[in-house]
Amino acid sequence: MKMEELVNYCKQYGFIFQGSEIYGGLANTWDYGPLGSRLKNNVKDCWRKRFIQERDNAYEVDADILMHPRVWEASGHVSSFSDPLVDCKHCKERFRADNLVDDFDKDAHADGMSQEELMAFIREHEVPCPKCGHKDFTDIRQFNLMFETYRGVTQDSKNKVYLRPENAQGEYVNFLNVQRTMRAKLPFSIGQIGKAFRNEITPGNFTIRTIEFEQMEYQTFCKEGNDMEQYNYFKEYGKKFFMDLGLPEDKLRFHDHEKLAHYAKAATDIEYNFASIGWTEINGTHNRTNFDLTRHTEYSGTPQTYLDPDTNEKYIPFIVESTYGLDRTVLAIISESLVNEQLESGERLVLKIKPFLAPYKVCVLPLIKKNHSEIAMEIYHELSKYFMTTYDEAGNIGKRYRREDAIGTPFCITIDDETINNNTVTIRDRDTMEQITLKVDEIKDYVLERINF
Repeated sequence: MKMEELVNYCKQYGFIFQGSEIYGGLANTWDYGPLGSRLKNNVKDCWRKRFIQERDNAYEVDADILMHPRVWEASGHVSSFSDPLVDCKHCKERFRADNLVDDFDKDAHADGMSQEELMAFIREHEVPCPKCGHKDFTDIRQFNLMFETYRGVTQDSKNKVYLRPENAQGEYVNFLNVQRTMRAKLPFSIGQIGKAFRNEITPGNFTIRTIEFEQMEYQTFCKEGNDMEQYNYFKEYGKKFFMDLGLPEDKLRFHDHEKLAHYAKAATDIEYNFASIGWTEINGTHNRTNFDLTRHTEYSGTPQTYLDPDTNEKYIPFIVESTYGLDRTVLAIISESLVNEQLESGERLVLKIKPFLAPYKVCVLPLIKKNHSEIAMEIYHELSKYFMTTYDEAGNIGKRYRREDAIGTPFCITIDDETINNNTVTIRDRDTMEQITLKVDEIKDYVLERINF
């Protein structure tokens, strides 16, 4: 499915809307609608279950978006967090040089190129401007991606703060707090779900590249020598997580970084193969060594050390980071699940999403509004206590089935005369379209068994 079709689907069915749409929109901003919000929260719930609830020594934090500005000096973001940008000399449009290269040649791996190598590739291969087709760009200039703001009433450099460009630092600066209060022994992990902000200039592919986005961050603190074991484990753990969400293995791959950051020992991305735009990063896993805690020790004056209770050895732990892009994951799930099926009766649009991810688990449908709506509403209100349930009494039953198919509702429950006379309902499966009869008091357990992650 083309990206334009995906955008239209998300808008039509209440998943994702253009940000500030009534004012003409704001570039690279998107609002999640009623169904998109539920899908997003369901992905978060799955992440929390897999990475916090089911793991030993794993703890969640919720750090503030605004942090002490020295945090970003320590992390290196103030001095070096920038994008390589070029301008088309003909149409004046601005682009990221690495995106130009990767869009021109998917095998170029621009992330491993220096600024000089990027510029040389663009000129040697005569990379065209995506907007006007001309092949004449300015030299690369670096553009800092952090949003700046100020505390207080005056715009003084002493009052400057930043909207966080990543969540990870909130976990790093709370390393000692979590270790002390949880009495945690290495290896242990700190996870966080939250918003991050980057002053992206170049337009993205829908929610692929935005100025405000949500990350599911996971940092594992370990002893040097155990770091590569943790790194390799979380590579595979992350891939398995995506597969359990419904992304097929043949559309997932590791992209190991050819050029590493100066502090990194190893780095890889998990990429998903979107039908519309090809391979795109949805996770990054990195062995960051002890760089981050060493820098925070230096800049804060507070030693970020761990005392091993078994050996009495004191050291700064290594960190293995595994970051999941929530917005990209949601888009990948929709892209993978949305299909047009040819039936004998015609075509149906169906979102074959995993039941535990579906925004609504059940739709209650009175067969005839006049005769069955009262008991249907009773059942609807009862089921709503246990899982997200919706209700639809408009139109014939076939059209209502199709509406629920299109938004991924896995089960439709039809209320008819049999419900009134025998206390039974018909429950329809979204994927197979098969129908069975159940007692009303069996509905809850039947659905709960099928929506567990």
